[in-house]
Amino acid sequence: MSKRQEEIVEIVKASGPITGKQIAEKLSVTRAALRPDLAILTMAGTIDARPRVGYFLSKNAASPAFVNGIERKLVSEYKAHPIVVQKSASVYEAIVQLFLEDVGTLYVVDENGHLAGVISRKDLLRASIGTKNTEDLPVSIIMTRMPNIVIIGQNETLHDAARKMIDYQIDSLPVVKEVDKVTNTYSIIGRITKTTIVKAYLEIAGL
Repeated sequence: MSKRQEEIVEIVKASGPITGKQIAEKLSVTRAALRPDLAILTMAGTIDARPRVGYFLSKNAASPAFVNGIERKLVSEYKAHPIVVQKSASVYEAIVQLFLEDVGTLYVVDENGHLAGVISRKDLLRASIGTKNTEDLPVSIIMTRMPNIVIIGQNETLHDAARKMIDYQIDSLPVVKEVDKVTNTYSIIGRITKTTIVKAYLEIAGL
């Protein structure tokens, strides 16, 4: 755990149940700054939370072995095959692939196979509602482009991935390999989703 997370656990242990606002005041930080740490501690099972009650120490609080296990597990061990579409593909083709693959996010690649953009289910829904002919609309028009894409390297940890998803409020991350740092060029070699993170946490916890 980070120093702040350890401090949160000690505060909850001593004063729980306690609200997020009260924890933030004790640490002299904003509630927004505290939110990722509270989410990670809750996901890990170290603390629990109840509406209108607050945070309290979980009866099944994560053991040091569990926490250390999360810190050591690398993205490379859990990454799944990336679901990609070509930059030249139409919105209609992307919608079909999204449902055939049963995913919430598609990664867009250029002619060299490098990551060019990301398209979410929400992006495709918005485009299909506002466009009469999705077969004529290229995905490059609606995608989020580099360098505005949150990425993760295969040698980063699951903990890093979880924090990025919480910080940026996204459901998945493209796992990439750097091609050219100056031009923000990356090849995509996998994906990590919230479901991946949860399954890994349960596996490490032995559940």
